[in-house]
Amino acid sequence: MRKSFAVFGLGRFGESVVRALAAAHQDVLAVDINEETVNELMDVATQTMIADTRDEQVLRDLNVDTFDYVIIGIGNNMEASILTTMLSKEQGAKKVIAKAETSDQGRVLERVGADQVVFPERDMGQGIAHRILSNHILNFIDLSDEYTLAAIEITDPNFVNQNLIDLKIRQRFGLTVIAIKHEKHIDVSPKPTDMMALHDVITVVGPVKGVIALDEALKK
Repeated sequence: MRKSFAVFGLGRFGESVVRALAAAHQDVLAVDINEETVNELMDVATQTMIADTRDEQVLRDLNVDTFDYVIIGIGNNMEASILTTMLSKEQGAKKVIAKAETSDQGRVLERVGADQVVFPERDMGQGIAHRILSNHILNFIDLSDEYTLAAIEITDPNFVNQNLIDLKIRQRFGLTVIAIKHEKHIDVSPKPTDMMALHDVITVVGPVKGVIALDEALKK
């Protein structure tokens, strides 16, 4: 389903988001105060604009309330990030996702209206650490301090030729399986009766401690 996104701040994070959304054929407005940065994405985003999103009139003219998501990637300028978040919500933005570089900045962004705060540098570091320390975790994205989304490879023969009912992943680890990748095929709505094969990759969501416990179980 095609959705509309406004991305404010086109540093490494913002540019990456714009390119990923554009590749997924979504409608993307890319905005930054730097002309050179904006020009680099002219042929990528649906629309681009050179503007200062700290200006209330700019946000009003952009009609931020018409976008499904407003993504604020101004992490290195705390004042601009906070002001843009606050003004976007005041202008009726449906859902604001803001990038933060520190937990203090994240708390302030939540208080001024951000619906979701992301910490890309922290999450990347934690994800890399988890992958280094595990032979099974292929990806690890923190949703909060306690909950995560992780992709885990099935390498234990004891998990093979059993379905999700048999494995009792939710009961044993508190995790919900939201996708199963078998070779090149990805099932994003797995059935409880789907059978596991060696080297299948399951995507789970749930407590970090549950992912760690499942990882430990696969080591045995």
